[in-house]
Amino acid sequence: MHIRFDVPADPAYAARVATVLSDVYLRKYRYIGLGLIAFGLVGLWVPIGGRNFDASPFFTVILVVGVLSMLFPFWARRSARRRLDGLAVDGGYDINDDTVTMRSGTERGSLDWDDVTKVTEDRGFWVLFTGRLPYTVIPQQFMTAEQQQSLREFLVTRGSLPPAGP
Repeated sequence: MHIRFDVPADPAYAARVATVLSDVYLRKYRYIGLGLIAFGLVGLWVPIGGRNFDASPFFTVILVVGVLSMLFPFWARRSARRRLDGLAVDGGYDINDDTVTMRSGTERGSLDWDDVTKVTEDRGFWVLFTGRLPYTVIPQQFMTAEQQQSLREFLVTRGSLPPAGP
């Protein structure tokens, strides 16, 4: 297999990539926030017998921290988009049986398929994971249908991507 395609300079592309990658990183803050909010609400509304002090400030702080933890992913994503706004460099991908080579402007990076632990699909991208963390994305929109099918078959054969449903 050998797939090669170019990514044209597009100011919105970098922000889309950052959004896809940050969703995986920031998901844990939503779960932590939900847990803290639940703990804070239970502490405020459930009477705890034998309390000799007013615990409501403590549980109120826990509740506020939970809400802030839930809002953190939105702030981080907005900040990344603002930083990447207007960043438009051309790039490309060169994918073969052994490696994925990405280039963006003058930068070049490579990833061995042996280092990829799993691949997911999200918003028109294949997200490549190394360990539990997302490493990079491969955009589907710049590939031909034959290239997409060839790469999908390769990923399914390797066991990195689950087979498509019926």
